Amino acid sequence: MLWQAISAVRDLGRLHDIAAVLIRYGFGDLVRRIGMAGVLERTGRALHWHVSEDLARLESPARVRRALEELGPSFVKLGQILATRVDLFSPEWIAEFSKLQDAAIAIPFSELRAQLTEDLGELPEDIFPRLEVDALAAASLAQVHRAWLADGTPVILKIRRPGIRPLVEADLRLLKRLAEIIESEAPDLRRYKPREVVRQFTLSLRRELDFSSEGRSAERVAYNFSAHPEIVIPKIYWTWTCERLNVQDYIEGIPGRDLAALDTAGLDRTLLAQRGADAVLKMILEDGFFHADLHPGNLFYLPDNRIAIIDFGMVGRISEERRFQLAMLLHGLVSHDAVAVSEVLLDWSDNAETSNDSLHIEIDAFVDQYHGVQLQKLDIGRMLSELVAILRDHGLTLPPDLALLIKAFITLEGLGRQLNPAFDMTSATARALEQVLITHSSPEALVKRGWRSVIDGLSLIASLPKDLSRLLRAARRGRLQIQVEVLPLKHFGEKIDRAVSRLSLSIITAALIIGSAIVANSESNSSSTGLSTLGLLGFIAAASGGIWVLISIWRSGKD
Repeated sequence: MLWQAISAVRDLGRLHDIAAVLIRYGFGDLVRRIGMAGVLERTGRALHWHVSEDLARLESPARVRRALEELGPSFVKLGQILATRVDLFSPEWIAEFSKLQDAAIAIPFSELRAQLTEDLGELPEDIFPRLEVDALAAASLAQVHRAWLADGTPVILKIRRPGIRPLVEADLRLLKRLAEIIESEAPDLRRYKPREVVRQFTLSLRRELDFSSEGRSAERVAYNFSAHPEIVIPKIYWTWTCERLNVQDYIEGIPGRDLAALDTAGLDRTLLAQRGADAVLKMILEDGFFHADLHPGNLFYLPDNRIAIIDFGMVGRISEERRFQLAMLLHGLVSHDAVAVSEVLLDWSDNAETSNDSLHIEIDAFVDQYHGVQLQKLDIGRMLSELVAILRDHGLTLPPDLALLIKAFITLEGLGRQLNPAFDMTSATARALEQVLITHSSPEALVKRGWRSVIDGLSLIASLPKDLSRLLRAARRGRLQIQVEVLPLKHFGEKIDRAVSRLSLSIITAALIIGSAIVANSESNSSSTGLSTLGLLGFIAAASGGIWVLISIWRSGKD
């Protein structure tokens, strides 16, 4: 079993905590199915199988969300990643995952001082004449302190919590193995792609633990908006920024959640909504590099109707080809081309094990609702949500970059409507999409793609002799291996193997019964003590074997 691989002492304590939380929130069956209970019980760790009545009355999405909160920072971050997978989870699940807030109790500055001094290379007071020891904000991975440079410039110090990386890495190890076991032991949960989700989460979390990576992302976005003074990105001070420390400008403005303060300050909500939409659409459709967690907590509104964007720990990337596919998708909708729409969806999906005909029929019905509707009048957020629902119904999933993109579109529309109830995202989207189509079809772009294809083709031809030489050399040495896996035959073979095992044990059981009867009869003729010890042991073994066969047959019938 795979769980034997995680029975190392360093992870057993954390494994017990995870199992205890899952049981308390009513997921004891899952704990049993994936073998967690067996492993912990074999190591002498008791599990209490009690479920609170209050928790049992909660809906499953709420119970999962609360369990993730209790499991700690790694699992809260996992929930935030799941909130972006609109292709895997229904709206009620996405709504619960979106409630997960990365907040924590601040630790005393004295516990940060040694690490901060090590990262700065000198005492903090020598660099920052004024430094507030009370945290400005605290999260699971880091906390933020306000400080001032020698020239009076206000900055923030984002300091990683000491000792957090080993804890996160332990959780990542457990999650990876848990995902592997879920896919092998719980077939009904495979559609959620646990291994792919954990892989995406691992990359995202490790990137988020590196504060220098966040700084590079912020600088890239700042460069892209260098000609747009209405969008403000905090400056990164690379002299002191490293893996565990990020020093950047302090943004003093109206928090994104304080809408009442906007009216008090006399800012134009309509203009702010338009500028925010233009900024996000530029990041997605023009730059191909966008902020993937743009909620009100990461926005500040500044004088002159400017918008500041902070916290670039989670970013998304989308290729030029993806952007063109998005434009073609919307074009297919307004032109009533269901085939074009379904082909784009199939290209996006990483699982094409579905009937193209059934998908075309459903897409045709979906497209019919938008027949004759101009692009400017489309409800982009609703449309994308409905398209994703169709994907879920057909067992299709999106690559992570597209899942982030769709979530960004839906979030953008919500933010715009929050600022301005009459906000029309489709008008802004239409302009951006038209520019994508024009750019993709321009002579320069065609020449660029053609030249790239020529280079790739020539490179393939140039490497062909070497590849053939390696193939022939391996064949001559008898090292050429061809592996073909036919899954239906594999499952059939496993069933035959189990059936043969049951038949063999049945034969052995029958032999034990016959042999024990002969031994018992022969010895009873020479002794009056009844059944011999050897005969009794034979009957006990036969009974045990018979019970095992019956249980095996019963389980096979359930499968």
